[in-house]
Amino acid sequence: MQMEWIYLIIGLTLLVVAVVDALWTTLWIDGSGGPVTARVTTLIWRFCLKTTGRDKHHTLSLFGPVIVTTAVVLWVLMIWMGWVLVFSADDQALWNKNDSIYSDWTDRIYFVAYSMFTMGNGDIIPAADKWQVITGLCTASGMLLVTLSVTYLLNVVSAAVQKRAFATQVLGLGRTPAEFVQNCWNGHDFRDLDLVLNSLASQLSALGEQYRAYPVLQYYHAAHAQKSPPLAIAVLDEALLIFQHGIAPEQRPNIVLLRSAQSAIDSFMTTLPSAFIKTADSPPVPPDLDKLRSRGIPVGNRDTFLTKLNADAERRKKLLGLVRNDGWRWMEGAYE
Repeated sequence: MQMEWIYLIIGLTLLVVAVVDALWTTLWIDGSGGPVTARVTTLIWRFCLKTTGRDKHHTLSLFGPVIVTTAVVLWVLMIWMGWVLVFSADDQALWNKNDSIYSDWTDRIYFVAYSMFTMGNGDIIPAADKWQVITGLCTASGMLLVTLSVTYLLNVVSAAVQKRAFATQVLGLGRTPAEFVQNCWNGHDFRDLDLVLNSLASQLSALGEQYRAYPVLQYYHAAHAQKSPPLAIAVLDEALLIFQHGIAPEQRPNIVLLRSAQSAIDSFMTTLPSAFIKTADSPPVPPDLDKLRSRGIPVGNRDTFLTKLNADAERRKKLLGLVRNDGWRWMEGAYE
């Protein structure tokens, strides 16, 4: 019997990387995805955007589930291959009872596969006590992976549904910032906006925590603009800027609620690492206050408003990057 230490070292390395990456991605709510998962999923999404095109929203909407499934399959393959290499470190680790010989590579691949997810049929067995213990660890790792993966997938799907509900509520009030502000004007003031802002701020805070816990959510692309959270957040942020700096001071909504909603957006943006979202080179086109003025809404001085927008240029460029990363276009204050 001869130990192949190189197989053992590589196998154990794969196991450690796979387990750490899976636990990091599924259980650590204050970090991004695991180091392997984060890089692989980002590369897949960028490849999908480049090859599919930004106007193929129905096609892009399919890639979210594909990317999540790819992450789970990657964990399975890494753990599977890791255990195969560990058992291959000893050419007498497994015994094939049917052929009365020690197992070869094919047998080891088969043995690890059924040991990870079932107890097998007994035609291949560990040949020594230490390999029996290692087989138990192999089975335990498979059960742990299944449990983590199922729980993770269910939570991601649930969060994806909630983020689309948030987008629908925001964009139902307006597909552009000016339209959002216009629809919140009751003819006299913006008092009806208080409950809306309170609700949206609460939902967005929860959404930010879900993005922090499940970064893969950013790859769940909406087939329709009306259900796209990046578009909704961009519209809401621009509308808040209009309320704070573009409306006449005596008619502005509750400043506390405006700041609360703005804070929720700020918190959400911190969940999007710069490695995932490329900041735009220049800010988007400013919202058109003239449309609001023509509707009888009391707007303030345009130059003052533009000065405030310039002060928020970096923030607006990051929001534009978020919209583009999700496969949408932001043009003249409208979204496509």
